Amino acid sequence: MESLDAAIGKMRAEGLGDAAVESFARQYERLRDGETGTLAESEIDPVADLPDAEDLTESASAELLDQAVVIKLNGGLGTSMGMTRAKSLLEVKDGRSFLDLIAEQILDLRERSGARLPLILMNSFATQADSLAALERYDDLSAGLPVDFVQNKVPKLRAEDLAPAEWPDDPALEWAPPGHGDLYTALVTSGMLEALLDGGYRYAFVSNSDNLGAVLDPRILAWLAERGAPFLMEVADRTSSDRKGGHLARRKSDGGLVLREIAQTPEEDVDAFQDTARHRYFNTNTLWVDLHALRDVLAGSGVIDLPMIVNRKTVDPGDKASTPVIQLETAMGAAIGVFDGAAALRVPRSRFVPVKTTNDLLSLRSDAYVIGAGRAVHLAPERDGVPPFVDLDPDHYKLVADFDARFPAGAPSLVGCAALRVVGDVRFGADVVVRGEVTVQDVEAVPDGAVLEG
Repeated sequence: MESLDAAIGKMRAEGLGDAAVESFARQYERLRDGETGTLAESEIDPVADLPDAEDLTESASAELLDQAVVIKLNGGLGTSMGMTRAKSLLEVKDGRSFLDLIAEQILDLRERSGARLPLILMNSFATQADSLAALERYDDLSAGLPVDFVQNKVPKLRAEDLAPAEWPDDPALEWAPPGHGDLYTALVTSGMLEALLDGGYRYAFVSNSDNLGAVLDPRILAWLAERGAPFLMEVADRTSSDRKGGHLARRKSDGGLVLREIAQTPEEDVDAFQDTARHRYFNTNTLWVDLHALRDVLAGSGVIDLPMIVNRKTVDPGDKASTPVIQLETAMGAAIGVFDGAAALRVPRSRFVPVKTTNDLLSLRSDAYVIGAGRAVHLAPERDGVPPFVDLDPDHYKLVADFDARFPAGAPSLVGCAALRVVGDVRFGADVVVRGEVTVQDVEAVPDGAVLEG
């Protein structure tokens, strides 16, 4: 217990709330008692069929929309792409950042519906200041509510003895984000849940700030309210590119829906996990939550008992020789297994436009994607729902600064591109057009106006 007491003391000294401490302590005790956080293939069944969002016709009334709030997860720094500030501030389309486009989406729907529709950010300590400054140009996006709330943090644990890790060279590295499953606890510890309920809000639409396809759809809200589901997960058809993403399944024990992540999958079940014909639907990480139901689940301890995810890393992610640590995390989609009557809805791929790498960023900045109705970003009609495949040499394009230096005039035209592969260090000129399947290598530069066909 000494190690747990030390971790709790560290959290208390940092000013973290009771619910955050309680949630961490529960996960810690599971880890200490030998739980692995895994979900075996033998414990689940595939999900065969689901209701389809494209079949929905009835739209939410203005009164129902007025009970909705949009929450964007905005805690990421984009460190995998070399960023040191909020990823949502990255320019992605027509000179606009993720946050600009999100703000425009909210304002557009407000104008069309007359509903309040507040936008609330769940920031991290690292993203809060820059993100709030960027939104100052927009008038009252939060509709009188607090503009944001901040996710909690948890101590990294030494893998050898589960004591809190120490790293005097950079004490900030002693802490880890607890995964986006912290959404529910942070809503409580920040007072945001109480503020939303007091304001008459009932339905929270939650998605990642780097997914510009995730726009509040009034038809889905109407379906959710009509069905009376306490929780709804938007899922899409899995393809080979989604083999590592969390998939939907049913518990054999009671038939309830459950989310399984790759980190929860035993090694012997990885092939089954990645079988997209068997497990057909992946979690888009776009959720709808009935805040009344959430209040009831949280009554008492203020904690939702989500499955534990054990993430093994080093205390300094940039130094593989530094102390091996365990980060205890949860996934917000895992709450589908907590709410009785939780539902899932199949949505089109157009509602899932994430940016995880500079490959994604090049596609999004190109004419393969357009800004459409409601300021949503989606594939150009000519693409027939299929994004171009982009594979940029990671030695030269992985980091945003290096990527921008090699596309100084912007992205090439990719609307007619099936696949673009770039090998080596290549600088692209202005007004380049890529058609079909193209591999660029053994050149230093692609000249202005070049048409690349394969």
